[in-house]
Formats: sequence, C-alpha cells, structure tokens
Amino acid sequence: MAEQRAYWNSDKETRPREVREAEILGLMRQQLRYAYEHLPFYRRHYDRAGFHPDQVNSIAAFTERVPVITKQMLRDDQAEHPPFGSYVGAGPVGICRVHGSSGTSGKPTLYAISRGDWDYIADVMAQAFFTCGVRPGDVVQLATVFSLFMGGWGSLLGIERLGATAFPIGAGETERQIELMWRVKSTVLITTPSYALHMLEVARSMGLDPSTSPLRLGIFIGEPGSSIPGTRQALESGWGIVVRDMATTSEMTPWGTNAECERGHGVHVMQDEVWTEIVAKDNPNRALPDGESGAVVYTHLRRQSQPMIRFYSGDESHMTHEPCGCGRTYPRLPMGVYGRLDDMLLIRGANVYPSQVQRSLLSVPGTGIEFKILLERSGALDTATVRVERDPAASTDNLAEFDSELAKQVKRRLKNDTNINFEVEVLAPNTLERAISKANRVDDRRPRFRPGQDVR
Repeated sequence: MAEQRAYWNSDKETRPREVREAEILGLMRQQLRYAYEHLPFYRRHYDRAGFHPDQVNSIAAFTERVPVITKQMLRDDQAEHPPFGSYVGAGPVGICRVHGSSGTSGKPTLYAISRGDWDYIADVMAQAFFTCGVRPGDVVQLATVFSLFMGGWGSLLGIERLGATAFPIGAGETERQIELMWRVKSTVLITTPSYALHMLEVARSMGLDPSTSPLRLGIFIGEPGSSIPGTRQALESGWGIVVRDMATTSEMTPWGTNAECERGHGVHVMQDEVWTEIVAKDNPNRALPDGESGAVVYTHLRRQSQPMIRFYSGDESHMTHEPCGCGRTYPRLPMGVYGRLDDMLLIRGANVYPSQVQRSLLSVPGTGIEFKILLERSGALDTATVRVERDPAASTDNLAEFDSELAKQVKRRLKNDTNINFEVEVLAPNTLERAISKANRVDDRRPRFRPGQDVR
C-alpha cells in the first residue's frame, strides 16, 4: 500500500520562514505595482495618503507605509463606480462569477471574480481542507448557505479540487439534513458551529444518537466558536468527531487560508497566499509581536480581480511562530479568530465579546448551548441580562430551585470572567431561536447615542 501523503504541497508548507518571506515580499511589491498602475481605487487611495509602491522594500515597510482599506471604503467605491467599483481588475468579459457579502448591514458588497482567480481559489481551498484532514475518500456534507454569499461556494470549490465527494445540501431543513447524513454516509461536516449544535439537538429529538453518525470530522467556519473549549467539547462529544477550525472573511476569498491541522493547536496561516498581520487596534500601521492581541489585516498576494491589499477586517486575534508538530512552518493563530472588533460590547465601561460570554456559560454544568445577551438602559445606566437555556439533559425534581441555583452560578462565573454584573435568566430548552447560519446572540436595545458619549 502506498504511503499516505502528509501535505497537500510539502515543499510549500514546510519550507523555512525566510525563504517563504522572500517570495512574499516579491509578491507584495508586484501586487502593489499592479494595483497602483491598473486599479484607480488604489491609485487615488495611495496618492491621498502620500504613499507610493516604491516605498516598500521590506515586509516591515509594507505594514508601516501601506494604508489600510475598509469595507465601508469598498461599499462607497461601488456606489460611485457601479457595479463592482474601480478596483475590479477585470473587464466584463474577464468576469466568470459574481458573488457578494450577506448584506446584513445594507447593500451587499459585490465580488467580481475572474476565471483565473476562480481556479486559483479552488487550489488554495483544497490545500486548506487537506490541512484540516479531508481526504479524497471522504463524503463532505456542505451544510452552508449557497447564495450570493461566497462562503459555501469556496468550500465546494476546494472539496471538488481535493477530490473528495461533495454533498452540497445547503443550510436549513435540519431533519432532512440529518436523515440524509446517515443515508449518504457523510464523513465530514462543514458548517457554522451554531448550526452544528442545533443539528445535535434536532438529531436527539428525532431519537438518534449523533455520536453514532457516520461523521468523523467537523470543519467549522463563518463565526468564532470551534476554538472555544466548551463549544469544541460539545461538538466533539456530541457528534463523536474531530473538530477543526477554519476561515477568514469572504472579502479575502480564498477565505480558507486559516486552517487547523491534526495537532489541533490553532489555525495555520497560509502567509504565501493571503498575508495576515496582527496590528495595533488604534494604529493599523504598527505591527504587534507574537502573543499580543490585536486587529487582523489581510492582503491578497495573488488575486487580480478585486484584490484586497491591507484589508482591515475587524477581526481580533493573536499570532505565534512557535513550531508545530505537524511540520508545517506557517505561523498560527492559537485561538483562531476569537471575535470581531465591531462585535465588542461596551457595558458600563467594560469591554466584552459575545464569545467570551459563551465561553463562560459553557464552563457551568447545567447550561444549554443557546443564549442571548439583552442590553437595555435604565436612566443613565446600562442593564445587561444573559438569557441561557437549561441543559435538556439536566435531571431534577424541582426545576425552580435548579434554575435559581444555576442562575447564581452563571452570574458568579460571568462576573469573574468579564467583570460585569449580568442578570441571568434560565430558560427551558428550545426557547431561543436557532440560526441556520451565523448566530446573532446580542439584542442591544440601548439608545444609540446619549449626551456626551458615543455608544454602540
């Protein structure tokens, strides 16, 4: 029997850092020249900032000198230069696919992708899924949204290029998802952590034991969660699978350039495809050292249609270059992407992420998988309430007493972990709405502004 390969591309994935970064600097300079000479959006942006591509002669200079771009800048440019903006990089004949963001905060940002980039995306996504453990013999159930949104399509491209069997069932119709999982004998599930947890509940309500499913591997995308220990444990034990984290953001397609290997110590960052930086939250031109948490900035090194160069994603993470036992020499985000800066809540002067609340809740025995944060204002003060479901497996003769004690334990844990005094309401199982894609776990009813203070 032939020895099974350990890497998608051994030379590329295991080469020394200095060799990789020499290539990366060349790709950076090439991309900057291309953008400045051919994409009016970037020329205007760089000229306003007093920047010229010739100023970049090192990776450090790239961070220090190149101004970032933001999603709002992309939206504004598309409004002024419809439909794809003045950074498209491909004429109408050169565009083979049109996709877009989910558009949850307004009009979707449109993505125009050339044939060459479409093929390139498939190659990179295949490497990412191989890193996570997918192999050609797998049957991969894609419980992802197939629509304007790019996430599911990138997954399908990578699975097909890798040579595995794709089962692109989409999101929703959860009972049917589960019935077909057993029937098709899916071995890999790709979806969001929230939807996979919901599928667990539905499978149990159908009288099935999810841990006996044909699945062996779950790859979770689209939101923080699978790097949170409690969420990971719930997925692993509930489904009886290995859990792997993955993703960046749809603007950065091929978005799977953060992929977790078999060692399970955070996501490897494929720096020679999408250059990823951790920078100061208040200064995107200041790089942060390993271990320090900051904002994540991404750069396409090879895409030509709508390349993102120093895209300020709003993600937060930290990086390490410590060696990984798998032999890959890419750096890692040890905790994945653990929050979005625009998801950060300011509550009575303290900052907290919904993912932090989730981590705390899952550490308290007796809590279920769903919760909601309710923020209101009483007079001049914020009030914060966490509504959390009781674990359906909790066995008790006195629910009122059980819920009261559980609320006290959750309150103490949240205070200890976040330094915020949350009120806690314990709800019956299946009370809160389930998401079939990304979960929305915050209901912020506070007035947007109050005198003298800018409030989220």
